[in-house]
Amino acid sequence: MLSRQRLLRHQTLQCLSKRYAIPRRTIVAAPRPGSGPLMDRRPDRELPSLEPSRRWIKTLPIFLAIMTVSMLAIFNYQKSSSSIVSSTLYALRTNRQAREVLGDEIYFANKIPWIWGEMNQLHGRIDIQFWVKGTRAKALMRFHSQRKTRMGYDAADYSLQFETLEWSLKTEDGQTIQLLQSEGADPFQRTPVNSVPGQQIV
Repeated sequence: MLSRQRLLRHQTLQCLSKRYAIPRRTIVAAPRPGSGPLMDRRPDRELPSLEPSRRWIKTLPIFLAIMTVSMLAIFNYQKSSSSIVSSTLYALRTNRQAREVLGDEIYFANKIPWIWGEMNQLHGRIDIQFWVKGTRAKALMRFHSQRKTRMGYDAADYSLQFETLEWSLKTEDGQTIQLLQSEGADPFQRTPVNSVPGQQIV
């Protein structure tokens, strides 16, 4: 009688364990290269192995080249939009000898002008050159100016102390024309009224 009760109890436990048993599923392997698109993400899928990748080393030179070109383009745009470049272009348009060589409508020779040289107003050094053209010819204009004193102004009248050392045009055939001599006086010198240190020099 006791063995029969144990048998019934054992059968009952087996039935309950089958009814409430948690199904076990094997782990599905991770997708391999070329196995096709992954349409669904199963929770029991095996994670892919982490392999060290050095693909970024191949793209590093391209990234550095793009960054260098971008920085040069930004600095060149800052130079081309400065008041110094605008003043030299205006001075060319009003200079008689420059108009005889270049003609009218003097402007940058290229749609995207490139300003060569240094433009450092803080340390008093300006030495730039860029191509200009008119209705007659095209030439390379150079403007070189330097500050005499350390502060850049006179304590008595606050007059600016930048001196133009060279302002010239070099034509395509190699001829150099000194525009500063034709003006007689420095056309870029001015003494603004009630000026203060730090104002634009040209």
